[in-house]
Amino acid sequence: MTPASTGASTRVGAVPSVPPSPTAVESRMSPGGPGYRRMSLALFLAGVATFALLYSTQALLPLISAGFAVSAGDASWTVAAATGGLALFVLPMSALSERYGRRTVMTASLAVAVTLGLLVPFAPSLGALVALRALQGAALAGLPASATAYLAEEVTPKALVTAIGLFVAGNSVGGMSGRIITGWVAQEWGWRVAVGVVGAVAVACAVAFRLLLPAPRHFRPGSLRPRVLARTVRGHLADPLLRRLYAIGALFMTVFGGVYTVIGYRLTEAPFSLPQGIVGSVFLVYLVGTVSASAAGRLVGRLGRRGALYAAGGTTAAGLLLSLAGSLPPVLLGLVLITAGFFAGHAVASSAVGRAATEGRAQASALYQSAYYVGSSAGSTVGALAFHAGGWAGTVGVGLVAVAGVAAITLLGTRAARLERRPATA
Repeated sequence: MTPASTGASTRVGAVPSVPPSPTAVESRMSPGGPGYRRMSLALFLAGVATFALLYSTQALLPLISAGFAVSAGDASWTVAAATGGLALFVLPMSALSERYGRRTVMTASLAVAVTLGLLVPFAPSLGALVALRALQGAALAGLPASATAYLAEEVTPKALVTAIGLFVAGNSVGGMSGRIITGWVAQEWGWRVAVGVVGAVAVACAVAFRLLLPAPRHFRPGSLRPRVLARTVRGHLADPLLRRLYAIGALFMTVFGGVYTVIGYRLTEAPFSLPQGIVGSVFLVYLVGTVSASAAGRLVGRLGRRGALYAAGGTTAAGLLLSLAGSLPPVLLGLVLITAGFFAGHAVASSAVGRAATEGRAQASALYQSAYYVGSSAGSTVGALAFHAGGWAGTVGVGLVAVAGVAAITLLGTRAARLERRPATA
């Protein structure tokens, strides 16, 4: 995807981009080649661990509310604190990955996060639980941006969208499995045992990740000097394409965070009144996200990047409207569409960041991840407040506003690309 075709500027960051040599491109991993399968499985497992830990309390919010005698809005901070911690620390962690290596930072991040995950079940109060979750999110900040940068450096350009789609698919599997495990375990033994089990699963994923991930071959250490980092960040923020992609990621995650923070309350209340185990099983719809994220590369190939974003936003909006129904089957179908649209949109936007930023990739990806998880925190909090004020329709309203923002920004990008291709006139 060239700058002309996307509306990107021809320079990202402080240094003009230099295309990789043919030899360097040929030595990168590609489907069917050496190391590609190990790399894909390793990052898939890292994605599983990241989302399982990050959202381990989301399906348990009704039980946490009851256990600590707090409102839905207060309990939602156990999710918002984790995603907020990640958003706050993802840029500093990306700087460390530029200096010390992607694999080193990802390994250290997972090690700290899984250790904290084993402490979460023993939180004596809601305040302590929120604090531990914030630290856990900060620890996980080393994963998303470093993983995207690792893939951009180690995988051939043609396979990049598919490879990132597999990492995002791991996110969806982690989110799904974490919620299903916690739902059924909590129904029998309570929320504390449930989050402990998720922590143990994440430990296994972290060990397998470290054993499987191939050593990087194309990483070149960068500088940790604040001035260099600030110049790189300013360069990314000055790029119109990257700014649009960051906003799109935040808006998609606002929808997703709001819907899945509140859905447990809706399904455990009348008219559905589902038990906690069944509510956890509803998250099987994340499998749809696994498929849509993995298929994002083919979708871009057929529709183009902006066409794929329009399709993802339209699918999400249709799901939101369908979820307003008063019976369970259309609500579940709505969740399927919301999940498919979100994961496809996220995979398209995040892979576009990796291709657009040829310098300071970790910082470019970190800015995307920061915006993305700010959207998650905002969606969790605003979605819960909207549910408290206006029921499920309030949460859906917040989501539709966010999807309208995605469409507007994508349309702006389409217009910018057309203007850039237009011949200059006297």
